[in-house]
Amino acid sequence: MSDGQQSQDNTSASRAGSRHSPAVASDVLPETLYLIPIPQRPFFPGQVQPVAINPQEWDSTLQAVAADGHGLLGLSYVDQHAAGSADPRQFPEIGCVVRLHRPPGVDTPGHFLAQGVKRFRIVRWLTDTVPYRVQVEYPRSQGDRDSDEIKAYSMALIKEIKELLPLNPLYSEELKQYLANFNPNQPSLLADFSAALTTAKGDQLQEILDTLPLLARMEKVLVLLRREREVAELQGQITSQVNEKVSEQQRQFFLREQMKVIQKELGISKDDRSTDIELFEERMARLQPPEPVQQRIDDELHKLSVLETGSPEYGVTRNYLDWATQVPWGVTSADKLELKHARKVLNAHHDGLDDVKQRILEFLAVGAFKGEIAGSILLLVGPPGVGKTSIGRSVAGALGREFYRFSLGGMRDEAEIKGHRRTYIGAMPGKFVQALKEVKVANPVIMLDEIDKIGASFQGDPASALLEVLDPEQNSDFLDHYLDMRVDLSRVLFICTANQLDTIPGPLLDRMEVLRLAGYIAEEKLAIAKNHLWPRLLERHGVQDEQLKINDAALKYVIESYCREAGVRNLEKQLARIIRKSIVDLVEGEQSRIRVGKKDIETLLGQPVFQAEKLLRGPGVATGLAWTAMGGATLAIESSQVHTLNRGFKLTGRLGDTMKESAEIAYSYVVAHLKDYGCDLDFFDTSMVHLHVPEGATPKDGPSAGITMATALISLARKERIKRPLAMTGELTLTGQVLAVGGIREKVIAARRIKIPELILPAANRRDFEELPDYLREGLEVHFARTYREVFEFVFQEHRREKALH
Repeated sequence: MSDGQQSQDNTSASRAGSRHSPAVASDVLPETLYLIPIPQRPFFPGQVQPVAINPQEWDSTLQAVAADGHGLLGLSYVDQHAAGSADPRQFPEIGCVVRLHRPPGVDTPGHFLAQGVKRFRIVRWLTDTVPYRVQVEYPRSQGDRDSDEIKAYSMALIKEIKELLPLNPLYSEELKQYLANFNPNQPSLLADFSAALTTAKGDQLQEILDTLPLLARMEKVLVLLRREREVAELQGQITSQVNEKVSEQQRQFFLREQMKVIQKELGISKDDRSTDIELFEERMARLQPPEPVQQRIDDELHKLSVLETGSPEYGVTRNYLDWATQVPWGVTSADKLELKHARKVLNAHHDGLDDVKQRILEFLAVGAFKGEIAGSILLLVGPPGVGKTSIGRSVAGALGREFYRFSLGGMRDEAEIKGHRRTYIGAMPGKFVQALKEVKVANPVIMLDEIDKIGASFQGDPASALLEVLDPEQNSDFLDHYLDMRVDLSRVLFICTANQLDTIPGPLLDRMEVLRLAGYIAEEKLAIAKNHLWPRLLERHGVQDEQLKINDAALKYVIESYCREAGVRNLEKQLARIIRKSIVDLVEGEQSRIRVGKKDIETLLGQPVFQAEKLLRGPGVATGLAWTAMGGATLAIESSQVHTLNRGFKLTGRLGDTMKESAEIAYSYVVAHLKDYGCDLDFFDTSMVHLHVPEGATPKDGPSAGITMATALISLARKERIKRPLAMTGELTLTGQVLAVGGIREKVIAARRIKIPELILPAANRRDFEELPDYLREGLEVHFARTYREVFEFVFQEHRREKALH
């Protein structure tokens, strides 16, 4: 049979089959069709759906269809990525011929309404460029549609569709459309409709379209429908769960609103505005505010009473009143002004620091005599780890006051001190108002930590903002920008801490009374370790005292070989390491009790960090004393004759400008007085002298090494070494005067730490030395010099040495 005859027979058969469908009874299907590829999913017979295409690409095809007059077009499924540039080889063999009911117009270019008519099979391509034109045939569905099997599958499909209908209303719209155009008794159209109803992938649906045997097609469609029902049921469950949660929240919301209305009608409760006003009035009834403060708060309460609760201004006013009514206006705690109690608390919390504790007791005694403590700001200055913060806490405990601490380190915004204007979003009061709110009394102890590390930026200068706070003459009327009311801070005891004074602005430093904490000697560290650090660490690690012990020899070895800094923070870290390593042995069961001795320290902590210091000895070497932010330190100064070719003087050791000036002065003084000190008059004229301060990686500066440098140069010129352990400090002038220096306590501690028994200090510092505790002065031979001539005699002429002051 030829292709033409077969096509004619198929056409006749198609016409015969169309008598059963009112929608296609009048269709006369042509042998040739124009084709358009569609992405995403294929089109099915019986389906009525809008189709969107690219009008620029397929306009010629639509014009050709319109020219034919029958309004029929072939739609073939092509993968979405290839639909825009489809090749004839990418078109499937089976497609669907559709009737254009609403062709594209001016208002809707690229959109038309299509009704699926029948499957077609491509027999031959007539054109392989747009517009595509093909010769087609119209295959019939294979199988007896009146058989019991087909009827059973039809009933199964209808059942699945009925179960889908309650799950999604869109399915019912599709079914209404199907029933309006087709006879439900047609199994082929029923299978195609059922497939089009699902959300299966395009390849799966194309497989349905390609399947001509009716029974096989209905089997595949039934699988897709059941999967669609399972997905729809799962989606329904998820939606139901979400709706339950939402409806429960809505129900609770409506019930709450109804309850509020009922309570309001019965007079049981009030609205939010009345509740807020009552809360603020109740707070103010417990306080004793000054008259201007009470007036201001009354004005704000009146303003709150007339504002709408939903307005932004209501929220701003409410937040303001919330802060203003929590400031403890006129509420103070009673001070404990018993010196015995204060002395007991200070001694229980700290070992050593006797001079500092005595000064605090004096401060408390004045308060006890006067009946109140106010008008004094203490500044504790000392190296890290010496207990500045804990002393502040102890003072609060001794007085029975509330304690509040915050750090000023790195603070760059003055609003942190004085608050923000309340018109800004997120505005808050300053730290001092926040502190008063938290402690709930107007006379706490407020500790300002790290006041020497306060910063400044384009946002403001917090140090300048502190001037008003830390001035006893002004802080009774401290103005916070947020509250915009005067707050009395005069009853607050301010205690500040710093590591050094250099970075504190002068006007701010002038408002504070300075107490220096120089650090601890080895004996004090031993007492602190035994009485405070070791028991506290055992408790922190959950170890019983009888399980782990350490003897005094081990503690001394740790202090001298691992922890020579001024404070005890590093000592606490090393002791914690010992406890952790010992706990490992306890947990592993090797020992039930551990006793740590000196011989165990290197096993637990490794090799010692510090070796026993040996004083440098020899011609041209002298030992000085220096102050650093970490405490006192010894400073060896070396001088050497490099060559005798010419005159010269060289300095090394990373010295600051002040120390370079001291070296130049010492050099000039020694050169000018060579004859007075028994030196070769030509020594410096023919010598290149190199003066070096060891540890060149450490910056060194300060006016306290003048006499040490001069002594080193005279020792070099005399070729005579200093015969005994001796350290000195003092600044030298060109006329040989020895000037006073600072940091005497730190320097004495540094000398004791390395067991130097003899010191030379400026005569102007005699009082500083005599004010030191007895345990620091004990065993030291100290000479006080007014001129360098006296220094020279103490160092090089032993028969002129005077007895030391103890």
